[in-house]
Amino acid sequence: MAISIRRWLRSGFLRRRPGWLFVVIALLLLVRAFRDEKTPSEFDYESSQAYRVARVIDGDTLLLEGGHRVRLIGVDTPETKHPQRPAEPLGPEATKFVRQQIGGKTVTLQFDRERRDRYRRILAFVYVDGRLLNEELIREGYGRAMLNYPYSRQMKRRFAEAERQAREAKRGIWGLTPEFNR
Repeated sequence: MAISIRRWLRSGFLRRRPGWLFVVIALLLLVRAFRDEKTPSEFDYESSQAYRVARVIDGDTLLLEGGHRVRLIGVDTPETKHPQRPAEPLGPEATKFVRQQIGGKTVTLQFDRERRDRYRRILAFVYVDGRLLNEELIREGYGRAMLNYPYSRQMKRRFAEAERQAREAKRGIWGLTPEFNR
């Protein structure tokens, strides 16, 4: 097939009919746009629906059954899966904490304005047994509040307060030596 396409291109067809070049480019762009738009719609974004977690990837990322990755909004836990670095202090503990909280239960997701991050993960506030997991991670000192991203002001206030409580109590990362808390 590649040979016939090359032969067709060399035949000068597009030079004689320049409108066809525009049609071909437009079709290629349309196909690409349709393919890119299809990915987010595969997930239905229903806040009332219960989702089963297939695996905890790390403290702030979950894998749902069906293969959808969920990134917890507003919290950053120490890394455990970075390809060029070892696990950061309390990273494995944050992951373990999330596993214990979820422990075979279903979760409900609440969404904000931004639905996906640059890695195409679903962004959500995750609730387990009515408790907000994002906030619990921060309150227990397993993560920092990420206040520089666009999401609900109400949630930002909750997360800032949870971080203040963890700092004052020197829980988790706030109990480590100062070089880890920059």
